[in-house]
Amino acid sequence: MLLSDILKLEDFMNRKWINKFFLLICWLVTVASALTLIFLLTVIVFNGAQAINLDFLFTCSRDFGAEGGIFYQIIGSILLIIGASLISFPIALGTAIFKSEYLKNNFLQRLSSILVYGLNGIPSIIFGIFGLIFFVHFLETGISWFVGAVILAIMIIPTIVLAAYQSINSIPKIYRDSALALGLNRWQVILKVVFPQGISGAITGLLIGAARAIGETAPIMFIATAFSGVEMPGSLFEPVTALPTHILALAQHATDSQALKNAWGTSLVLIILVFVFSVSALFTRIKLKPVSQR
Repeated sequence: MLLSDILKLEDFMNRKWINKFFLLICWLVTVASALTLIFLLTVIVFNGAQAINLDFLFTCSRDFGAEGGIFYQIIGSILLIIGASLISFPIALGTAIFKSEYLKNNFLQRLSSILVYGLNGIPSIIFGIFGLIFFVHFLETGISWFVGAVILAIMIIPTIVLAAYQSINSIPKIYRDSALALGLNRWQVILKVVFPQGISGAITGLLIGAARAIGETAPIMFIATAFSGVEMPGSLFEPVTALPTHILALAQHATDSQALKNAWGTSLVLIILVFVFSVSALFTRIKLKPVSQR
């Protein structure tokens, strides 16, 4: 056997062992992550289940949350997410369509991608500070659930844009060419071909973004929520109570056994809502799969 053949064989064996080593590392990391998640969920479910009952879910909190339930906290969180969804969805879907169908310059495409990814990577506390300075102080809106919905909408727009853009880009070019050959103009192609194909990705991104936003504390803590004494808002510019800030308030009374029990129960309800949004995103992705991918 020639020396070159021996070296090639050794190189092949080295790469084989390196690949096995990295595969083992990947498995260990995956198992560790799964076990950590299972441990956390087990602790939350075990402790939270002891607090949850109909009274806890359908009565208002008392004594800064140490007593009573979380009815208005659930309503406040859902109200914030609905507002954020209504604001962000059309903006994000329009951005994805513009980026895919009209923005053909390579430099502008790269720039828009950098901006979208950059917005997605901004820490949530920065959004909260921006909302506090611009809306609460500069525009003098005061603490308002609508301002909180606007800030959460800005946070989840990149997630929806990226999901919708990927869905739109998966449409084969022949779909557009066939529509143009049938006499449709560009706007009609967008309405009849691009929009129906891209809507599934946008809805999936919206649900994933909602799952993230509903658990955020920092963006809404100073601009949208109050820790106690708030029920249903009577206008756009009134505060609400929300599950994440309620957990934060209860955590400050950890020496109180009842407050700690309510904190675990609130945490479990929040985890369930996040799980519902996440699973809904998965089933939406499967159910509304674009025709071009079926």
